[in-house]
Amino acid sequence: MQKHILLTGGSGLIGGNLTKLLLAKGYEVSHLSRTQGKDLRVKTYLWDVHKGEIDEACIDGVDTIIHLAGAGVADKRWTNKRKQELVESRTKSIRLIYELLRKKEHKITSVISASATGYYGDRGDVLLTEDSKPSDDFLAECCIAWEKAVDEGEDLGLRIVKFRTGVVLNKKGGALPQLATPVKWYVGSPLGDGKQWIPWIHWHDVEKLYLYAIMHNKLTGTFNMAAPTPVTNEEMTRAVAKQLSKPLWAPKVPAFALNLLLGEMSMIVLGSTKVSSQKIEENGFKFEYPVLEDALKDIYG
Repeated sequence: MQKHILLTGGSGLIGGNLTKLLLAKGYEVSHLSRTQGKDLRVKTYLWDVHKGEIDEACIDGVDTIIHLAGAGVADKRWTNKRKQELVESRTKSIRLIYELLRKKEHKITSVISASATGYYGDRGDVLLTEDSKPSDDFLAECCIAWEKAVDEGEDLGLRIVKFRTGVVLNKKGGALPQLATPVKWYVGSPLGDGKQWIPWIHWHDVEKLYLYAIMHNKLTGTFNMAAPTPVTNEEMTRAVAKQLSKPLWAPKVPAFALNLLLGEMSMIVLGSTKVSSQKIEENGFKFEYPVLEDALKDIYG
């Protein structure tokens, strides 16, 4: 009997693609969302995390929860209010579900949650594993609070899997279009000194990793969700330019300009995070796109 999966954040780019994959594989899929969905194959249950409201029927028949919900980190400038929203959209949401699990009978055995490689912060050329210490900047604080909230499910006897997600490459959204657009207009260039490491991953491999965690019920703990071959910002920019057959002639964008433009949020593009995929590979997962050039070739077709 196929499993019934409940997704938070199912209407986002990753959640939408994952929903399609799960449906194609024969899984029953439901969403927890602020608004009704448009896919008639997916039952949408409404919740309001800010108000602490949730449709209690959302967990009926469900055995696995995939927690992707969270306000977009790069969508708005980081005011103190925005920082609080970024953290609480991730922590209050999963705690609202756990409150429901404590008071209502259910069949849920597993929670598979997103996290982010922002946990590690700007670490230069150091190769980071899941055992590496977190940074002390805001992104790390957000990830620490996020993972701590998810881990509270262990007290309910749940299997917990957390994926520290890198830069997901998808031409329909996220970081890649922002990098590729200036390249297309002949003004693309590396950011800062271009030497900062980017923990990238093809969106197909993101889907496959979530599916892998669903199918392998002995998989537990924290895993880096990034391809085996990290690249620098300059290597990424040049690879995109090559794929799009565009020249790179513009000078590098200086760090001070990015700091003026983005403020504290500039750490997203200037931070260097080189992560290892060894742990998930040792647990049997095989990346479909381990090499950047092959990933870009597939994405741009």
